[in-house]
Amino acid sequence: MILDERTEFCDATSIAASAGTALVGDVMDLTTARDLGNGQPIYLVVQVTTAVASGGSATVNIQLASDAAAAIATDGSATVHWQTGVQAKTVFTAGKTYVVPLPWEDPAYERFVGVIVTTATATTTAGAVNAFLTLDPSGWSASPDATN
Repeated sequence: MILDERTEFCDATSIAASAGTALVGDVMDLTTARDLGNGQPIYLVVQVTTAVASGGSATVNIQLASDAAAAIATDGSATVHWQTGVQAKTVFTAGKTYVVPLPWEDPAYERFVGVIVTTATATTTAGAVNAFLTLDPSGWSASPDATN
């Protein structure tokens, strides 16, 4: 599978943070197109590339959300389309992968889509993720850069 840079939210992007909610990586501007898969099912893939670590008992919730502004709101007012749910840091081990089909319009997508991470109970000192959209998650596999 070929990854399009425009469908990639995070590329080994750090999610280490103090308690709070933050927008991580890039956002996708949907402008007026709301059918993300152009009539085909589309999948969100979130991969943990570096395990989440904390000096305490941190919890993490990764969300795909949309908002009317490019700086997607982290105050709870953004529209959430998918989330891991609040999980202990130990769930987010290196290699952990989520592959989820995205709903087309329930709830409706706002103009900008991105990844929000909420850290709670303690600061995380390490952790990184890849997050992207794909039409064919079963065919996805990591490959080295092609050199000719």
